[in-house]
Amino acid sequence: MTPRAVLIGNPSVGKSLIFNHLTGLGVEVSNYPGTTVGVMQGTVHYGDGEFNLVDLPGIYSLAGYSVEEEMVREYLLTEEISLLIAVLDAKHLERNLYLLLQVAEMKKPLLVILNMMDDAEAAGKIIDAEALGQKLGVPVIPSVATNGKNLDEIAKAVLKGDVPASSVVIPYDHHIEAAIHSLQKYYGISQPEALWALENLNVRTITPEIHENALIISGEIESRHMMSPEQIVAANRHNLAKQIAASVTKDAPPRRRRDLDELLTRGFPGLPILIIIMVSILLIVFTLGGILEEIIVTLMTTYIADPFHALNLDPLVDTVGGAVILALMSGLGIAFPYVFLFYLFISVLEDTGYLTRAAFLADRSMHKLGLHGQGLIPMVLSFGCSVPAIMSTRLLPTKREQFIASVLVTMLPCSARTVVISGIVASFIGFGAAFSIYVIVFILVFVVGCILSRVTPGEQFGMILEMAQLRKPVASHVLRKSWTRVREFIYIAMPLLLVSSIFLGLFEYYGLVQMFEEFINPFSTAVLGLPGFAFTALMFGILRKEMAFETLAVMGGTTDLTSILSTSQLYIFALVCALFIPCISTIAVLMREIGGRRALMITVFTLCLGLGVGALAKLILIG
Repeated sequence: MTPRAVLIGNPSVGKSLIFNHLTGLGVEVSNYPGTTVGVMQGTVHYGDGEFNLVDLPGIYSLAGYSVEEEMVREYLLTEEISLLIAVLDAKHLERNLYLLLQVAEMKKPLLVILNMMDDAEAAGKIIDAEALGQKLGVPVIPSVATNGKNLDEIAKAVLKGDVPASSVVIPYDHHIEAAIHSLQKYYGISQPEALWALENLNVRTITPEIHENALIISGEIESRHMMSPEQIVAANRHNLAKQIAASVTKDAPPRRRRDLDELLTRGFPGLPILIIIMVSILLIVFTLGGILEEIIVTLMTTYIADPFHALNLDPLVDTVGGAVILALMSGLGIAFPYVFLFYLFISVLEDTGYLTRAAFLADRSMHKLGLHGQGLIPMVLSFGCSVPAIMSTRLLPTKREQFIASVLVTMLPCSARTVVISGIVASFIGFGAAFSIYVIVFILVFVVGCILSRVTPGEQFGMILEMAQLRKPVASHVLRKSWTRVREFIYIAMPLLLVSSIFLGLFEYYGLVQMFEEFINPFSTAVLGLPGFAFTALMFGILRKEMAFETLAVMGGTTDLTSILSTSQLYIFALVCALFIPCISTIAVLMREIGGRRALMITVFTLCLGLGVGALAKLILIG
């Protein structure tokens, strides 16, 4: 049986960097059963051996109530694990030891990676890794993951298979100790399970009967100490973590560094810097992405689409085959030029540590939308593509915030909607008109966000955000992380584009598209002031937004759109397209991330919003 090693640690301690270094590109990202929490898994090949490596979400404690903490508890308790690899931030050793002491109580083989040793030394902290290993009773490997220092030792330890469980013992209060022994004796559960029962934490293996008796015991302990068992246990762990950290750490003169946070986290010049960075990223992505998309589409048209149609195959084969080629052109035209470039820049911002500063600066403004600073990340991503933006909402701490962010992301203009706005309004009406559509969309996003922040169920908690260390990004790590993310997008979007294109090709061949156009014409003309073929083009935008633009030209029989529609109609068409139903890939990802019912709610809402705003525009512009 292939060994399974599991990485665990606080957020921003370098787990993902270690994972990517050891696994390369052979990575799978999947949700842990019964949750929306993503777990990364990969295979490590070292010498003649191999093992599976799992990267669990970063957490600060096993005794918490977040989805990530609950998932990690269940994983450690129910999954087969050959070796636990606890990754610690050497600079913040005491805080990291708090989680490590909880992990040690699982009594599984444990390897400790003392990462970011360079940062600790720069801060004037000299840590004795050997002494720490003796205190914990397990091997401790000092490391600097950014340059791969000692990471091969992890693979050696896993494959050798002789790593012991930790011998450290936490000196709990005697009443806590007595309660643990009682629960273990009567119910045959482990020490961690007994502690979780006393702390009133949900775990699958703890029955209602155990919870009921633990609650009685907890009440007795609290009446004696005037403190809850959770507080007593936490204090005991913190005390031991503090003692261990102090005993293995020596102070030295810190290296002098320029404190860039003085610039990056203040309102001025922090906010102007943030705006400049984000606008620059958008401009570079749109400019370079547009160039790359044109190259990809031209090459595929010249060497695939045109030769295929030149074969003069059966009309049905030609129509369906052309639809499949169009889907490939659409998918590759988005995935690499726009999504990959966006992920590239986002990965750079993550690895430099700037993204946490951006979230901190945006926090106060995002509160009005019912979000915290982390909500800035999906908002930024949505300008490239809604699919990865929806995926990134899983980084938000609550389901309430995930839902609000998902609604707002589907309203923001992605790169495909930008193609419609720039290709129709900017080209045929003017840049001022195109800019006004963005203004309308942003106003609607703000209004909807304010409303959702008041009506969406759930509490709005404060944001506790750890500032990641500012550091120089490593190109290979940035590229690997970007590819891992864009690959997930391709696996979701491409199959949907292919299947949808085949169906649309069949509909077109059998005349169903024309039938729909004739059916919808009275409604389209009355509500939006648009002819039936224009509304049909809008429906094609469900496959991919800029296909609405392409289909409009095809159905109108010309690229000179002013010859088939008035400027007012073109403006209404682009405005509705910008707010209309999200593309099918986005709907699919919404269903996976927030559930089918909520995905349907968002789809119906955007349909009504697009038609409502379009109808209002028709009354103002056409009458």
